[in-house]
Amino acid sequence: MSLKRFLLVRLGRLLTYPVRRKLRHFETACHDPEAVQTALLFHILRKQAGTGFGRDHGFAEIRTVADYRRSVPIAPYERVAPYIERVQKGELNALLADRAVRLFALTSGTTASRKLIPVTDDYLAAYRRGWNMWGVRMYRDHRGRRIAMRPIIQLGGDPEEYRTPAGIPCGNLSGYTAMVQRRLIRRMYAVPYQAGKIKDATARYYVALRFALGRDVSQHAAANPSTLVQLARTLDAEKDHLLRDLQNGTLRSDIDLSPEIRAELTRGLKPNPVRARELAAVAAKMGRLYPMDVWPTEGTIINTWTGGSMGPYLRQLPRYYGEPPVRDLGLLASEGRMTIPFANHTASGVLDIWSHYFEFVPEAEIDSPQPTVLGAHELLLGRSYYILPTTLYGLYRYHISDLVRVTGFYGQTPEVEFLGKGHRFANLTGEKLSEYHVTRAVDAAAARVPQPLTAYTLAPVWDDVRPYYALFLEEPDAGAALPAFLAELDRALGEENVEYASKREGNRLGPVRAALLPAGAWAAWDRARLASTGGSAEQYKHPCLIGDLSFRASMPVTREVGA
Repeated sequence: MSLKRFLLVRLGRLLTYPVRRKLRHFETACHDPEAVQTALLFHILRKQAGTGFGRDHGFAEIRTVADYRRSVPIAPYERVAPYIERVQKGELNALLADRAVRLFALTSGTTASRKLIPVTDDYLAAYRRGWNMWGVRMYRDHRGRRIAMRPIIQLGGDPEEYRTPAGIPCGNLSGYTAMVQRRLIRRMYAVPYQAGKIKDATARYYVALRFALGRDVSQHAAANPSTLVQLARTLDAEKDHLLRDLQNGTLRSDIDLSPEIRAELTRGLKPNPVRARELAAVAAKMGRLYPMDVWPTEGTIINTWTGGSMGPYLRQLPRYYGEPPVRDLGLLASEGRMTIPFANHTASGVLDIWSHYFEFVPEAEIDSPQPTVLGAHELLLGRSYYILPTTLYGLYRYHISDLVRVTGFYGQTPEVEFLGKGHRFANLTGEKLSEYHVTRAVDAAAARVPQPLTAYTLAPVWDDVRPYYALFLEEPDAGAALPAFLAELDRALGEENVEYASKREGNRLGPVRAALLPAGAWAAWDRARLASTGGSAEQYKHPCLIGDLSFRASMPVTREVGA
């Protein structure tokens, strides 16, 4: 080990000592989740009792967990949305006892509007603590790969898309945290945070690779593995331009960047002809340039989601990255971190009982008017539940629609894995498309292009190059206007769901296609579904969205039609 490497490792040990001690305390706390969770709940209620939401729901009179459940109903974002609108205008006490909101983290919602999650100092403290414990555990488990204190490739988003009437920035949380990192920590990331401000997806990938090629990267990090697949494909497709820029210390002039971002990015660029020649020789020999050709597999690790619908993308990673260890990032969203994975190649993670108070509803009861509600200490191995977090920043018994399964226990604290967004969502690449989005988009498209729709369902279809969504229709509905209708539907889906539009723009999703079925197929399918699920024909609702990737294989598709 070189002297420089030795000193960096020692510095890393010194900097992470407080986190390592905190991790030990967390592991101890996992032996009594009921006590930890109850204490956290009442800390939240005491702190927020004087807020508008707290007064409206009688927080000051709540004495037991049962009281809390009676006072606050299970509900999605729409219940807190009016309070958040008041916070946006500067009335923080409508929802929060905090002195400031640092950011509204933007996320795609189950309605047409995007959700705004208030990021407070409490939020940031929990967010950083969870990431730090995840990171220390991950580094500890991979000492032999010598990844500590080596650069990371991670793409963030735009930390400020716009501001509220009170001047609070609204944007991407990962982009914001990258922007406010201490300079020493920021140097550990190969991609400058300014890259998150780039709107064009191809340009964003190119810039990330341009800055990473000259660094000794140890980790490839992205929430969704589709990002890593697209990054790898861009590296190979743009290798000639990238190596020329690396050699000359430039950033190609024809990529779509604003003058301000280009000036910020190019300020620190320097020529690296030695590295450029080295990689050019590798590309000439291999006839390609993939991440595993640039950063040897034995010295890297992949950090990405592995649960839910990520399987098809994960299966593509070895082609580009080899087979380094894969560590799941945990169940996390703009709404907060839910789990901390402690092992490789699994979506399971220990419930983050320090950050949020958690309740769970058994999968079969989620639509019941009076479902069974359980605490973290009451879960059973192998069972599936919807998770309901209560947070220190204004989300109470929040129905995020995440379905999880209990895979084990760490001490007495459950380990859970993410299964998906329930039966009302589809999520191929992070778009989190809801049935609400689909029905509104179909109505809008039909208003622009008249199209017969005897019955329809939208469902994801896997394709190794570009997965897409298919609109399942019967053959008699396939008239001359169908291609134009599909083009309008694709556009309308992007209008309803900004994440869908982003994934389409970034070429991670292909355009909507029609999958045509024989006449009468939907009536037969609905009869069979009603017979299997029970209930009355009067209450039955034909699903307009099915998130199952295997759905197409189960249907008698005669042909497909594109826009």
